[in-house]
Amino acid sequence: MEQRNLTLLTDLYELTMMQGYFKEKDANETVIFDAFYRANPDGNGYAICAGLEQVIEYIQNLHFDREDVEYLRSLKMFDEDFLEYLADFKFSGDIYAIPEGTVVFPREPLIKVIAPIMEAQLVETAS
Repeated sequence: MEQRNLTLLTDLYELTMMQGYFKEKDANETVIFDAFYRANPDGNGYAICAGLEQVIEYIQNLHFDREDVEYLRSLKMFDEDFLEYLADFKFSGDIYAIPEGTVVFPREPLIKVIAPIMEAQLVETAS
């Protein structure tokens, strides 16, 4: 599969939240979140888990290129020390997922992310 950097396909809100954590919280504080869906499509009784390969690809390629950091700098919304952090950003958390092809039901966790708060904040958007 072709590698793609989709890191900036996120809400600006997520990046401003990350900067807030960077400035005001322990950036290494570990958090946990679960991704789930609320209702089956078309009123069906169940769904089949699919897309795990794309989730793994996204996480493996999660980084900010020099051009990404320069773009964020041009917005004049982010402090330089935070932009330097983003330049070296790499996901270090753990992800647990339902295997591809498994029958799943609404409101049951499909993916569990355990990661430092800033990393989890960014991944949460894509989940």
